Amino acid sequence: MAKILCVDDEPAAVALKQRILERVGHIVTTCSSAEDAIALLAAERYDAVVTDWKLGEDSGREILLAAKARPGVPVVVVSGYCAEAFHAAEPQADMYLEKPVDPNELVAIVGAFLRSTSVAHET
Repeated sequence: MAKILCVDDEPAAVALKQRILERVGHIVTTCSSAEDAIALLAAERYDAVVTDWKLGEDSGREILLAAKARPGVPVVVVSGYCAEAFHAAEPQADMYLEKPVDPNELVAIVGAFLRSTSVAHET
């Protein structure tokens, strides 16, 4: 399956998203800060990124910029601050989901983005 980077500064939230995505077969790497996420994105190739917007003093904006610098990497923002994230970010994330996220919705959306980027790479 896909290799996904999952970022959230709340340990329970990142662990939950990790379990949800691993349950359907994805390989999930987690971290809790924008700095760590950017370092991981520089060192590894990920098929998708799922990130919170508010990460303590950090913002998901830096993660979004780092992920979007890599072609074909969809970014899903899962946050209680989706309206702020939507209006603050350039480039835009591929999807914004409010916390608490519905597990089935997260799996379906990530899966749809992975399928669409897979088709784009094949053409």
